[in-house]
Amino acid sequence: MIVLVVVATLAVLALVTQVGVYALERSYPPEGKFVDVKGARLHVVELGPTYAPGPPIVLIHGASSSLQTMRKPLGDRLAKDHRVILIDRPGHGWSTRERVEDSTPAIQARMIDEALGKLGIDRAIIVGHSWAGSLMPLLALDYPKRVAAIMMLSPVEYPWPGGVGNFNEIASVPVVGPLLAYTVTLPLGIFLVESGVRYVFAPQTMPDGYIDATEVRMVLRPRVFLNNARDLTTLKPEMVKQSPRYPSIKIPVTIVAGDADKTVSTDIHSRPFAAAVPQTRLVVMPNGGHMPQVYAADLVVAEINAIIAKAQALSASASKPD
Repeated sequence: MIVLVVVATLAVLALVTQVGVYALERSYPPEGKFVDVKGARLHVVELGPTYAPGPPIVLIHGASSSLQTMRKPLGDRLAKDHRVILIDRPGHGWSTRERVEDSTPAIQARMIDEALGKLGIDRAIIVGHSWAGSLMPLLALDYPKRVAAIMMLSPVEYPWPGGVGNFNEIASVPVVGPLLAYTVTLPLGIFLVESGVRYVFAPQTMPDGYIDATEVRMVLRPRVFLNNARDLTTLKPEMVKQSPRYPSIKIPVTIVAGDADKTVSTDIHSRPFAAAVPQTRLVVMPNGGHMPQVYAADLVVAEINAIIAKAQALSASASKPD
């Protein structure tokens, strides 16, 4: 009897989840185009004039989000003067990936580089937030012809004490993770999203309407949730492997982070990176949390324009004959 009740409950939750997925996808349809790369189909939104002077700006979001979390505070503003490319990371937002296992910064950096090539982008300024900060050094090191400068907002760069949350770790367990993702995650997550986002913003306050404006609930769709959990649970060992390479970065780097960030410690990640890569400009916001692109958007835009100028000056200097 108990088994029948459990099975029936899970069946109802699975149905509720599918209805929820349908409702979410109707509410937040894709706004850009799709670019096929090896192992993924990436959703890309282009803003601003195609032939704007200066290098294009590529904005890449972090975990538990989509390109909308970079578009609202930064992309629309930057597009007044620049060509802006926003990308849903592989398996997030409206992007898909063939394998949930393609979770590492190295694999996703390769996919993003391939997509930029197909978009005809030769040299770009690439800006990444949080989890996507782990991509930035690899893009600079492994695809130097594509990247003129990198800018990181509250980035993950090194291994850290502890894990990534029990639910993400459980969701990465075979069989158990998919069972949870296709039954309880969406119905439960609808009630927990707001408190989770408010925690990420702290000590700043989440802006009114932020969750709807940035389509945060889309991460509750089962496949996206599993991809996100896998990205998080495999990140720490990847940081152990890639962090010794950072001193080889030669291009301009800017980091903007907050000294009160409870999600990604500035002392563990941003400060050591700036010490390892001497040309890094590190801007630490007093009492700043994890979302500088929102609470310090004016400063972030100014820093993006400054690093563009620095990259252009270096390019002009390198092209001068001896």
